[in-house]
Amino acid sequence: MAKKKVLVTGGAGFIGGNFVQHMVNKYSDYDIYNLDLLTYAGDLTKHHSIEERGNYHFIKADITDRKTILPLFRKEKFDFVVHFAAESHVDRSITDPEIFVRTNVLGTQVLLDAAKEVGVKKFLHVSTDEVYGELDFDPSTFFTEETPLQPNSPYSASKASSDLLVRAYHETFGLPINITRCSNNYGPYHFPEKLIPLTISRVLNDQKVPVYGNGGNIRDWLHVHDHCAAIDLVLHQGVNGEVYNVGGHNERTNLEVVKTIIKTLGKSEDLIEFVKDRPGHDKRYAIDPSKLEKLGWKPAYSFETGIAQTIQWYLDNKDWWERIISGEYQTYFSKQYSFSANLEN
Repeated sequence: MAKKKVLVTGGAGFIGGNFVQHMVNKYSDYDIYNLDLLTYAGDLTKHHSIEERGNYHFIKADITDRKTILPLFRKEKFDFVVHFAAESHVDRSITDPEIFVRTNVLGTQVLLDAAKEVGVKKFLHVSTDEVYGELDFDPSTFFTEETPLQPNSPYSASKASSDLLVRAYHETFGLPINITRCSNNYGPYHFPEKLIPLTISRVLNDQKVPVYGNGGNIRDWLHVHDHCAAIDLVLHQGVNGEVYNVGGHNERTNLEVVKTIIKTLGKSEDLIEFVKDRPGHDKRYAIDPSKLEKLGWKPAYSFETGIAQTIQWYLDNKDWWERIISGEYQTYFSKQYSFSANLEN
């Protein structure tokens, strides 16, 4: 029997990279294809332990490049597509919205066309709770799958647009799809510009940690390994056409997160530096994941356990994040694959 082929877009990123490793290690009878353009946040060094495995394959490509994507799908005839590839940093979307529309909207549409043409068995689109907008501070309110989409940043607007495209391809063309919307992820290989790894790296170097506004914005934190397990479950058991929210039941203010890291590392809270809040900064995100839990998923990590393990991972893997900060990781592709990575700076 031929192996099932799973295309993972954005598999050199944080969540996609963890998912690639999850799938390669769990499913020896699947061929896992990691497709990534290797822009600034794309890092292949994290896959050093699996790159010689027979069921792992890397493809460098741009999801907006129709002339590459369509022939690739025709050749490989993928069974499943799990679509992570996206520009994902809110601050960057405020300074350069156009690249977010190009990658997140046009890129998704190109993939949908290819998936429709070859008849994939499932197109799973990985989205974000930010498409719902913001919640107030009432602890009894949560995002559900029926919450209207009200994005407040160019990033979340581009993700909401891609969500609607995926839904439209299901309704119009009958493409088998699922959409997952997750809360904030954390864990191994998180790119150092995001809150938790940024705080860890700066605290370890006794540098000031910038905190927007008064630090009171609340996020629901989800360990990336719990997220990978959820996506795996939806890929195989999700009801065709359905949306599933993935939340960690771990609401914390940004200031609480920063103080937890500082305390764990034995440093002073004098390192905290409050800075001007960013435009359109959503007050609170919180997800009701009961629909997914009925499918059989529950998070394995409490925030206390997960953040302690994550901090320890960054202590044990300083070489990795120091290479990221210095930019040295961008030379890995050309050394490993013997030609230019053509990376953005």
